[in-house]
Amino acid sequence: MSKKVYFTSESVTEGHPDKICDQVSDAVLDAILKEDPTARVACETAITTGLVLVMGEITTSTYVDIPKIVRQTILNIGYDRAKYGFDAHTCGVITSIDEQSPDIAQGVDRAYDAQSDYDHGAGDQGMMYGYACDETPELMPLPISLAHKLARQLSLVRKEKALDYLRPDGKTQVSVEYVDGKPTRVDTIVISTQHAEHVSHEQIVADIKQFVIAPVVDAALVDDETKYFINPTGKFVVGGPQGDSGLTGRKIIVDTYGGMARHGGGAFSGKDPTKVDRSAAYATRYVAKNIVAAGLASKCEVQVAYAIGVARPVSIFVDTFGTGLVADDELARIVAKEFDLRPKAIIDTLQLRRPQYRQVAAYGHMGREDVDVAWEKVNRVNDLRKYLPK
Repeated sequence: MSKKVYFTSESVTEGHPDKICDQVSDAVLDAILKEDPTARVACETAITTGLVLVMGEITTSTYVDIPKIVRQTILNIGYDRAKYGFDAHTCGVITSIDEQSPDIAQGVDRAYDAQSDYDHGAGDQGMMYGYACDETPELMPLPISLAHKLARQLSLVRKEKALDYLRPDGKTQVSVEYVDGKPTRVDTIVISTQHAEHVSHEQIVADIKQFVIAPVVDAALVDDETKYFINPTGKFVVGGPQGDSGLTGRKIIVDTYGGMARHGGGAFSGKDPTKVDRSAAYATRYVAKNIVAAGLASKCEVQVAYAIGVARPVSIFVDTFGTGLVADDELARIVAKEFDLRPKAIIDTLQLRRPQYRQVAAYGHMGREDVDVAWEKVNRVNDLRKYLPK
């Protein structure tokens, strides 16, 4: 007898208050890395009605105009007038920045277990997870893949003025039916979008189905039983920072795998790559994606853990959920042999000192084959295929 289950993932648009903060934090990081690739940055942002607060610890040899970056980032999102819930031209911007603690810096600069100058320590303790599966071409779970694409399409039709009554804030959610572990159909689609006061609910429902859902969701995945909930409260005029405050790092499941994989708890945005919360999460995605692309498993989750100031991971764990052609403990040994997961090696391998983070601060950090990020490359496939059973 077949086993049927349902799994749901959500995404948010770039105009969601939390995502505004993620994008501001990463825009500040990108501006600093452009001039000072070795800077230490931990930039947090909070936003509410008419006010942005940028805070954190930054050690750098360059200067960036943070208020200017804040305003330009929010203008690019589309908040350029008060009736949308925020006006980047006139909002208040407060900054409170310190330098990185010297106690942390000394452990990062040279690791406790250093055997060479290459051994930089991890910037914090913790565990990070990466995941890949063969459900989509980009090797991501189907629910989060569709949720991101719907959120991106929602912003696209707004910016291109195909639906000029839409406003920047919005959320999407997709529930997928799995039969015996394989995605078979879309069961439910939920879309909530901020809109102008004058538009009727009936028009919004019809337009979202035509201009947002139809171009994104394969017709073969929906049927007469698929349920649609579009602005289910009936009205979403007050949105953005006026409707809800925002904070960097509050959408970590949106940023990764939509809940399909475990999460270590650390956020990404605003952190330079010496912070393993970010760099090791990218590295484990890179490892897991190459394992699946090599055919060693159809699902793969990789955990790596660090101690602050220590270069080498304290543990590596691999789980293929019964789909591996090689035992999981053996795969963990293969990962340790084939991938250098010391922080500096990760930074160099994945080119993480480049200004590239603002572009992944909305619509997911993983599965982003639409942008040039090294952690999505499958360039280690040939190295891993030699471990396939004969």
